[in-house]
Amino acid sequence: MTVYVWRGIGPNGRETSGVRDADNVKALRAVLKREKGILLTAALEESEAKKKAARDIDFGRYFRRVTTLDLAIMTRQLATLLKSGVPLVESLSALIEQMEKPELKAALTQVRDKVNEGSSLHEALRMHPKIFPPLYANMVEAGEASGTLELVLARLADFLESSNKLTTKVQSALAYPAFMILMSMVTITVMMVVVVPQISTIFEQFGEALPWYTRLLIFTSGVFVGYWWLLGALLGLGIWQFLRWRGTPGGRARWDRLVLDVPLFGRLFLMVAVARFARTLSTLLKSGVPLLRAMEITRNVLGNVELMRVVEEAAASIREGESIAAPLRRSGRFPPIVTHMIAVGERSGQLEEMLENVASAYDQQVEGKVQTLTSLLEPLMIVIMGLISGGITFSILVPLMRINEFVQ
Repeated sequence: MTVYVWRGIGPNGRETSGVRDADNVKALRAVLKREKGILLTAALEESEAKKKAARDIDFGRYFRRVTTLDLAIMTRQLATLLKSGVPLVESLSALIEQMEKPELKAALTQVRDKVNEGSSLHEALRMHPKIFPPLYANMVEAGEASGTLELVLARLADFLESSNKLTTKVQSALAYPAFMILMSMVTITVMMVVVVPQISTIFEQFGEALPWYTRLLIFTSGVFVGYWWLLGALLGLGIWQFLRWRGTPGGRARWDRLVLDVPLFGRLFLMVAVARFARTLSTLLKSGVPLLRAMEITRNVLGNVELMRVVEEAAASIREGESIAAPLRRSGRFPPIVTHMIAVGERSGQLEEMLENVASAYDQQVEGKVQTLTSLLEPLMIVIMGLISGGITFSILVPLMRINEFVQ
């Protein structure tokens, strides 16, 4: 069958669109008319539609990406519909009708069609890994196998909402410092490119001997104005070389180790990763995913090669009959309190609950750590900006005062 991207007129007279597979356009028109009462107006093969979309410049697609919050809301709604006794295909159809993101709407349409043809939900979800990550599909598979799909979807929605909440808190806390840094760079650039060159012409007219710091300021400004293209090229080359180095396995491993060891921020990155590890593993285990498979999925969501190596080695130790806590403790990367709580959870048979407690505790610590770092960064940046601006102003005012004395 061929997958078509179609547009048509619904029974209510409104234009609608979607994605559906059919043998040909004639069969697609008949299916849409019979099942939904839709009058087909246009249909294009999915491959051709993607080529057309690639030719069309659509900047809006960068703002329409499917976010974690979008996925959490959709998952919560699907869990509610299933819990109310609505069949899966009808539940997916109801979600499709109210979806606003075209990417998510198209993916759900294809998922519904595959399910309607007899495919399982997790198999259909795995066809869209960019929207539904492996963690999502694996939890759905566990829910289908155990007959508790609506319960697993509710847990999955809780997990996605918690992850989005933590990410939003960190981003919101760092937004003001990032804005301050940007404004500082703009202010200093304007002073070096616009103000200093105008003042330097005044100094040249009087021919007065300038202090060394004023000469250094004028030289720096001249480099900015005269060789901005070279500075930009060197900056771009440096960034390209760094990204290329970090893209190598060795470079990525060294960079991720450095991120964890950097003062102040390294501790924050580790706390975020530990919270993500604990919550992901707890959610998977509660949903019935086997431990080794859950460790593999959790490893892939950490985003840090060093921690991924630690979890991979822990999984290998578990295959040999060892506990979870022991290899994590030996790595030296996980805080002792975390490995101790995991060990207690294993002995008491309450590992999932203990992991959830670890995740909640570290979420709170991350929030407090971010607020502390933000409160320290704000005055520090103000002082640095004041020193730089004050130095530039001092370097300009001292010669101007001398010139004023000379004129008088």
